[in-house]
Amino acid sequence: MKTLSEHILDIVQNSIKANAKLIEIIVTEDEKKNLCTLEIKDDGSGMDEKTLMLAANPFFTSRDTRKVGLGLSLLKQNAENANGYFDIQSKKNKGTAVKAAFQLTHFDTPPLGDVWNTFYLTLLGNEKIEIVYRHKTCKGEFLIRSAEIKEMLGNVPIRQKEIREAIIEMIKNNLKDITTIN
Repeated sequence: MKTLSEHILDIVQNSIKANAKLIEIIVTEDEKKNLCTLEIKDDGSGMDEKTLMLAANPFFTSRDTRKVGLGLSLLKQNAENANGYFDIQSKKNKGTAVKAAFQLTHFDTPPLGDVWNTFYLTLLGNEKIEIVYRHKTCKGEFLIRSAEIKEMLGNVPIRQKEIREAIIEMIKNNLKDITTIN
C-alpha cells in the first residue's frame, strides 16, 4: 500500500466486517514532533487476546476466503520503515483502535493519497455507519461526519454526481489549506 488512504480503506473495511456502527479516522501531522499519526477506532466486535496477538502477522487472518492478512502487517511495516511505530488495542465486544506513526519528513512516509475518495466511497457503501474523519495540523483542523452530511442532504441521494463532487471538493479544499503531506 503506497498511501495512507489505502491503509485507511483497508482498516475501515476490517471495521465494517467487525460490525462497527462508528468508525473514527484521525490523521495528525505534528511538525514540531516531526510525526504523522494515523488512528482508526471502531466500536465493532473487537478481538480476543489470542487474535490480537496475531493480528499484525501477515500469515494470519480470521477470514475463511484466504490464508494471509496483509493489511495490518503492511501498515506496521510502513510505519516502522519510516522511523515510526504501530500499535493495536482491542477488546472483545468493545472495538478496536489501530495507531501508526510515521516520521513526517522521512522519505518512506506514505503520502496522504485520495482520502476524499476513501471517505466518500466508504460513506456510499455503508450509509448506516457513522464515519468521522478528522485531520489535525499546526495550521488547523478539519472534521467531517457522515451524520452531518446525511442530515444536510435529507432525502437527496448521496449517489448523485453533484453531491459526490461537492463532498469530494469540500474535503480536498479543506485539506489543501492545512496539510503538509501530499
